[in-house]
Parts: sequence; C-alpha cells; structure tokens
Amino acid sequence: MFDVVAIGELLIDFTFGGKDDAGNTIFCEKAGGAPANVLAANSKLGGKTAFIGKVGQDSFGEFLKETLENLNINIKGLVRTNKVNTTLAFVNIDKNGERSFSFYRNPGADMMLQYDEVNKEVIDQCNIFHFGSVSLTKGPSQEATLKSVEYAKKKGKIISYDPNYRPLLWDNNEYAKKMMLEGLKFADIIKVSDEELELLTGETDLIKGSKELSKNGATLVLISLGEKGSFYRKGDIYGLVEPYKVKAIDTNGAGDSFFGALHYKLIGKSLADIEKMTREEIEDIIKFANVAGAITTTRSGAISALPELKEIENIML
Repeated sequence: MFDVVAIGELLIDFTFGGKDDAGNTIFCEKAGGAPANVLAANSKLGGKTAFIGKVGQDSFGEFLKETLENLNINIKGLVRTNKVNTTLAFVNIDKNGERSFSFYRNPGADMMLQYDEVNKEVIDQCNIFHFGSVSLTKGPSQEATLKSVEYAKKKGKIISYDPNYRPLLWDNNEYAKKMMLEGLKFADIIKVSDEELELLTGETDLIKGSKELSKNGATLVLISLGEKGSFYRKGDIYGLVEPYKVKAIDTNGAGDSFFGALHYKLIGKSLADIEKMTREEIEDIIKFANVAGAITTTRSGAISALPELKEIENIML
C-alpha cells in the first residue's frame, strides 16, 4: 500500500544559482513539479509514495526518473515518451526570496499523459490520491487527471487537491477558474494560497472564503499565508496557526513541503478519522507542516530543500 499517490507534472526547475565572473545568470538543474514535490516531502519524512505522470525520453527525463528512485518514490506510473521533450521551467528569485516562472511547455511531456496510460493498480493501492491544477491546463493530461481522480473517488480514496495557479500556463483567468473549480468537486482536502482563494471564491475574507471552498463537501480546507501562517477549516472549526519564522531565501517548494508534511501526519488515517479530529489535533498537524514549509524556504531549490523528519522534530521539541 502507498500512503499517497500523486498524478501530474514532473519537470526540470532551472533555479537561480548566482552570477558568473562576467555577470551572467547561472541556472541550476533541479527536479520539480508540485505533485512530485509533495510526494518527495512525504517520502523524505518516511512515507510510502508513488507518482503517475509523463516525462521525455531525454536526459532530463532520465534525471527526473533517477531523482524519484533516489527518494524511494515508486515509478510504476511514470511514462516515458520520445515524441515530446521533458517540460522545463526557469525560476527566478527576487531579493525577498519570491519566485517568478518562465515555462517551456508548448507542449511538454507532462501535458501528454493519456488516461489509458495511467496505471490504475497504483491508484488502487493508495490511501490518499493527490493532484493539482497544472495538469488541468490543456492537452491529454486534463482528461487523464480528471478521470483518474474520478476513478480514485469511486474507489473510496481520500482526494487531496492543490489548485496551484500559474497564470502563464493558462489561456485566460476565466478558463483557469473554470477548470480549477472542476477539481474542487472531488476534493476532500484542499490547499490554496490567499491569491487562489480570491480567484476561486471572490473572497479575501478567510472565514467566508474557506466556507465557500468547502461547499462541495471538502473535509479539510487549508489556506497558506506565507509568513502569516496557515488558516484552516474543518466543518465549523476554523482558525489561524502561527508560522515558524525563518529568514527565507527561496520560497520555491514551500507550499508543497507543507502539503507533503500534512499528508505524512495523516498516514493510516481514514476520512472518517479526519472528520473526527479535534481543534488541537488539527492544529498540531498544521504546526508540523508549517515548520516543514519554513525550513524549505531557507534553502535553494524545491525537492533538494525539503527537510528530514529529525529537523522538524528538533524544532518542535
């Protein structure tokens, strides 16, 4: 059995690596893609995970395959293709550690995953099935993702959803909102940023917005607020969990680290177990996830910046 299986994009993040002697920007090759990052965060803490997605039959695809294997992420669901190249993203970091993206994905291999290529046996063996909205932008991956989520839902899996908004990947905001809302129909656990909350609900008020996000039956809604912490709602229980404060140098992967750590704390739990959790139990889990996300911002990269279990536990003592 797998604690979490995720479907979606696995790509190369070329992250800012400083300047050379001539003042030219240096980019470093890193493994990325939000669903893969979430699995990596869980796996590094000790969880059992598996990935479903598509990469190119190229050197970048080989690097990504090896990265997953080195993280003990099962790759039975990883598909290789020689028809489309592995997707690339260039990630620039400003002086505050905030990210901006440039994507080379027209098309990229991640978009070309077809539903008949999805390994259903991997889904059958999971407790939590996780997906994001990048695979909903366009291409065969859109159908493959939604049909896989529907399949997992029918199989009684906990559905975890990260409608991570990347404006450059969508034709327009209206279509982005439409497809991101489509994903919400299946979700039991949802994580959004404050920007995504406003896009999907029209609300900036956390209490009202989280209630709107849960209207389709989501058990747990999480709103990541960066240096302000994390807001949560479980039914009529809601609140703000303070952040673990650090000096951030790179926020890339912090939200994925948070989500992966949260998944790790839900290992062995059913949806009914989550529904019965007390305020204290929920907040303890979110504190753990906040620390994981914060540690990730103190290092460069996404997967390479994810913390080990002892690092989090030492802080929480």
